[in-house]
Amino acid sequence: MERVKPKKSLGQHFLRDKGIAEKIAWSLSGDGYGSVLEVGPGMGILTGFLLQREFPDFRVIEIDRESVNYLREAYPGLENIIEGDFLTFDIRGNFPGKLAVIGNFPYNISSQILFRILENRDIVQEVCGMLQKEVARRICSGPGSKEYGILSVLIQTYYTVNYLFTVPAAVFLPPPKVMSGVIRLTRNSRPHPGCNEELFFRVVKAGFNQRRKTLRNSVKAAFNIRSSNYDLLQLRPEQLSVEQFIQLTNWIEENMKGSE
Repeated sequence: MERVKPKKSLGQHFLRDKGIAEKIAWSLSGDGYGSVLEVGPGMGILTGFLLQREFPDFRVIEIDRESVNYLREAYPGLENIIEGDFLTFDIRGNFPGKLAVIGNFPYNISSQILFRILENRDIVQEVCGMLQKEVARRICSGPGSKEYGILSVLIQTYYTVNYLFTVPAAVFLPPPKVMSGVIRLTRNSRPHPGCNEELFFRVVKAGFNQRRKTLRNSVKAAFNIRSSNYDLLQLRPEQLSVEQFIQLTNWIEENMKGSE
């Protein structure tokens, strides 16, 4: 069987270490969901171990036609191969119940994948993903860290985050120029943050768009508010916890001009 050639345009780096693939596959707890979707299986090194776990509903989604053909030949028992782009795939329409998402996420679209998961946070119960180590660390970092940013806050609002382990570049074909990190996100018990969610996302993004300035500057620039007399506005965005961003959002909504 002819190997699939990694395509730079798709950000493909195929994992070659079966031990690491097995470790990733078994990082999923299997709790609270019956469906698992693997994103970008490539040549299926992770797919094989996920098949061994015998989830009730296991599917893969792959944009590369060559990889799809390879998977069909290599894994005849894999019944659900979706040929398409995860970023435009209708998750909600194809999965009626809760699910987990797993994969060796392409570095060039890993943040977009995570934002897509956030859009479907009510049904995506768990995520196990391999990303660029820098991005993985950023997601898991807390307030006060230089790495703490938009993704950190938004993901930690809805998920418990765990940095599992680091993966060296040498175990990939071709080797990337950076290290990789494997993280697990587990949906927390917060069904709703207790504020206007659309405004909350805007507040977090506006704050970190000017992360070196205090929030007073970024909030005044982004929102038409009656007052800037609020303690949290004296801080920089990386100093605020998720709960404080929620408080700030509620304060902004109450103090926006034109609001009752």
